[in-house]
Amino acid sequence: MKPFAVAVTILLFAPAVARAGTTIVAHDVPLHGERTLASAATQRFDLVGLHWQGSGSVEFRTRSVAGAWSSWRPAAPEAEDGPDHPVEPGWRIGNPYWTGASDRIAYRLHGRVTRLRAYFVWSVDDQLPPRRLSIAGSPPIIVRASWGADESIRRAAPRYADAVRLALVHHTAGTNSYTRSQSAAIVRGIEVYHVKGNGWNDIGYNFLVDKYGQVFEGRFGGVDKNVIGAHAEGFNTGSFGVAVLGTYNASAPPAAAQTALENLLAWRLDVAHVDPLSTVTVASGGNARFAQGVPVVLRAVSGHRDTGFTDCPGNALYARLGAIASQAAELGLPKLYAPSVTGQPGGPVEFQAQLTAELPWTVTVTDSLGLTVATGSGTGASVDTGFVGAAPVALALKSPSAKPGTISPNGDGVDERTTVTYTLSAAATVTATLRDADGRQLATLFSAPQTAGKHSFSFAADGIPDGVYTIFLTATEGTKTVTASVPVTVDRTFSRLAASSRALSPNGDGRLDSISFSFALARAAHVRVDVEQSGRLIAPISVADDLAGDQSVTWDGMTQQGRAPDGTYAGVVTVTTELGTAPHSVLFRVDTVPPTLRAISFRRRMFRLSEAAVVSLSTGGRVYTRSFKAGAFTFPLSRAVTAYRITAQDAAGNLSRTLRSR
Repeated sequence: MKPFAVAVTILLFAPAVARAGTTIVAHDVPLHGERTLASAATQRFDLVGLHWQGSGSVEFRTRSVAGAWSSWRPAAPEAEDGPDHPVEPGWRIGNPYWTGASDRIAYRLHGRVTRLRAYFVWSVDDQLPPRRLSIAGSPPIIVRASWGADESIRRAAPRYADAVRLALVHHTAGTNSYTRSQSAAIVRGIEVYHVKGNGWNDIGYNFLVDKYGQVFEGRFGGVDKNVIGAHAEGFNTGSFGVAVLGTYNASAPPAAAQTALENLLAWRLDVAHVDPLSTVTVASGGNARFAQGVPVVLRAVSGHRDTGFTDCPGNALYARLGAIASQAAELGLPKLYAPSVTGQPGGPVEFQAQLTAELPWTVTVTDSLGLTVATGSGTGASVDTGFVGAAPVALALKSPSAKPGTISPNGDGVDERTTVTYTLSAAATVTATLRDADGRQLATLFSAPQTAGKHSFSFAADGIPDGVYTIFLTATEGTKTVTASVPVTVDRTFSRLAASSRALSPNGDGRLDSISFSFALARAAHVRVDVEQSGRLIAPISVADDLAGDQSVTWDGMTQQGRAPDGTYAGVVTVTTELGTAPHSVLFRVDTVPPTLRAISFRRRMFRLSEAAVVSLSTGGRVYTRSFKAGAFTFPLSRAVTAYRITAQDAAGNLSRTLRSR
């Protein structure tokens, strides 16, 4: 269809002024059914963001003040950035895109678009020397005042979560072509667009990192506080969002940016006492992918794509998150994770935590005047004082958990049942009941007197339909009753996960150069398949909405850094349904080293193997095959032979050197 020129008119408001001359103007773009709108003159800008209504999508390109046109760009590559409750229902909100100094823009529409509004930001590079904050072991952080945050435009005071449980990593999906001194201007532009354009309370991210390794304070409220951001709809509470400036689909961020990200995550998760390599189950606050209340299993260092329908933070950066989390876990040791206190003021208390190493520890309990009232000490990685203090032990149900949290009683022998574990502070009668999502009691699982200490029982969900349930625990002693609960999901969607072989050798010899992971789906589901090693992401393989039936995904042994090194890996299939998200894994090895076969005696057919292998002996036109473990063996034959060849092949298809008897 022939494009036509369109006049762009200012309809909403005059430029709003931010610090350092940062301005924003909004233009409503007239639409008359054309798919491509010819370039429109506008005031000079260096950052643009688009809003539109309708189910379609929008692309744009811009012309620099030097006259060069950019390529076409999607307006909203990361559409689920934002607060938990959209400010402008019905509008689709695009990402802020740093264009550099530009003076014209063109639009291209796909599908149904009924309204289009463009926000143009001019954020001057003032090149002020940055002032950095460093507190309690934090990396250098450029504070809001230093990068030029406009505190006058903040719409509300910050809100705080009870605790931080994970980090969500983003990329801003803008250009990677910016200078070190422009980074602050980009952050200012994002702030003004988020507040004046999107109507949010403040900039959405808690931190921003540029490609040079500079770390910027994001949302107001304190870098070491549990500030609730607006960066992952449905998952803002209890997380902090870190955005790397730029787009990282094809290439990973530079080493300086990755190092800064590792240092920031190591410090901020340590403040929250969260293990960067741990996982956590989070109840969704509600978004397009996960309905409100759905439990989702996330890594402590997750990507935005783990919480919504988005490619953020780009394939290349997402593939590095496992290694980044591993490095963050190694920084600042020793660390203390998951501290918890059980007890009441004035009574006995118990402190529990995990250390990253076997160390001597001492816990001191003080009163409101700072006087020591009790202590506990020990040695090891697990810290548990037991109840300390002079008062009688109060009845309590502590640390209830169900592992795994999602079970699939479908007969394939995997995750058929869950083990529920809890600790009683004092002897009591414990009753366990099963309740559905509406709180209705479905069954009593058991009721029995139990002693103080740790207890567990198994739950198999026989005859229970798929759904989200709660196991409700009640402990009673005399007139005292305490309760606790633990969620359990029953989901028979996934079954029969298997690897095509126990090992692969991606060396191009045509033997087991790849591995396939097969599984079955009882109904349609969103499926992500990754390769991990010791909990670290090694290679993302596929993300798809699969239909019911048998599925298979193949990995060629390659990662972003090249061929995967030899070692033990896990094929991890993460399945998301309306009931939640559950990971499933199968172990395998990458092995490119051929077995070593040595002769002890050709006459007696005695040999030695370096590893388990299938050994083939050829003689007189016939081939005899036997399996042997590592070590010395004798190849059995019913007749004597003097001339033969013998070779070994391991589980990965690697062939040994062929030995000849003469």
